[in-house]
Amino acid sequence: MTTVVTAIAEAEAGHPSPADPSRYGRMFPGLAPLVTDPRLLAHAGGHGGICDAAAIPGPSGDDAAESAGWPFFGQLIAHDITADRSPITSDPHPGALRNARTPKLDLEMLYSDGPTGSPFLYDTGDPAKFLLGHPDGCDVPRNQQGVALIGDPRNDSHLFVLTLHAALLRAHNRIVDLLRDDGVTDVFDQARQALTWHYQWIVVHDFLPRLVGLPLVEQVLATGGRWFAPPPGQACIPLEFSHAAFRYGHSQIRHTYRLVHGGPELPLFPDLVGFRPVPADRRLDLAMIFDLPGHPPAQRAKRIDGRLPASLIALPEQVTGTVDAAAHRSLAVRDLLRGGITGLPSGESVARHIGVPPLPPDERSWPHSTPLWIYILNEAQHHGGDRLGPVGGRIVAEVLIGLLRADPASYLNREPGRRPTLPAAGPAFGLADLLTLARHAQPAI
Repeated sequence: MTTVVTAIAEAEAGHPSPADPSRYGRMFPGLAPLVTDPRLLAHAGGHGGICDAAAIPGPSGDDAAESAGWPFFGQLIAHDITADRSPITSDPHPGALRNARTPKLDLEMLYSDGPTGSPFLYDTGDPAKFLLGHPDGCDVPRNQQGVALIGDPRNDSHLFVLTLHAALLRAHNRIVDLLRDDGVTDVFDQARQALTWHYQWIVVHDFLPRLVGLPLVEQVLATGGRWFAPPPGQACIPLEFSHAAFRYGHSQIRHTYRLVHGGPELPLFPDLVGFRPVPADRRLDLAMIFDLPGHPPAQRAKRIDGRLPASLIALPEQVTGTVDAAAHRSLAVRDLLRGGITGLPSGESVARHIGVPPLPPDERSWPHSTPLWIYILNEAQHHGGDRLGPVGGRIVAEVLIGLLRADPASYLNREPGRRPTLPAAGPAFGLADLLTLARHAQPAI
């Protein structure tokens, strides 16, 4: 670990400038990194460790308040703004890490370079619309070997994130139809802006209140971020967010799900692994994982408790690729090692830094200073498991809202008072309304 400590110390003297959007940065650059033996991290996140739900089962009745689809929507957001492609076993200078995504909530994962730069994503007969891969829009276009033709290949890793990606494609196509009905001619650019702004609205007014609580969202909107407030056009992604706080959703995943009413319970992996055409018996009704108008309540997410299901403790090779050690098939191990390699501070030090009393020892699953990712999960469990606690919530809220404030093209900058214009079933537009719009879209193939 000596090389990591040295690299971190050097990075603190001149950590990545937010002016370079391809670089990761630090939210708390003055905090010392937590140095932990990688073998201890691998044991904690592997089979039989503290993160293995099979080894240390949680209490019965672990349903969260929110529906099962929300952590997968969070995964889409993560894919939209971050992509760290460094190997899990690498020992890089933290300042050398590169983010392959622009730090903007702009649906880059969907649109890529548009009809001109990425024509394979669009319908050649109607380039304003996305090409879909199935008459009912349940899949994305694929090449002859079944590889998805989409803006981010990670959105094909499993059925849930793929189905959400396909729903966004259909929502865009439906917005194109609505704009044409209104006589608009420049439909692609306006449809892209409309979908992007509605997506941003959902992040701020639907996703974040469920995850961190409405009071914190309103406070950050009103007064700005205390620890993350980049100037316009100078945002980067803090490692405390990308390599710890926004990995909260891994603890909300269940081992099995039903795809349709009355269907069998299927494990996320290997049964629902992606990177292949969607089989006829593996199509997902989004009303099974989101509470949609006119449908029975959906399945619930698991409460955040620091434990991951067997599906994530033993990821398939299609997801991880070839690994150097069997432990690297565990998502928990990968999360912990990335936090260690990038020199994240302990959860306790972050709590003290932002003025929050650290968790008492009996509320932590780690004996001493706790890796930030584990701490954030323990903190959420301490507060009931339905949402993030004060450390995790502060990091996530400030970063997502800060990215929007730093993006000159976001609705918060261009038209901060703008309200959603797409139809809503209730008084406030939300993700359920966007998914309902997508369900009514006419596919283009």
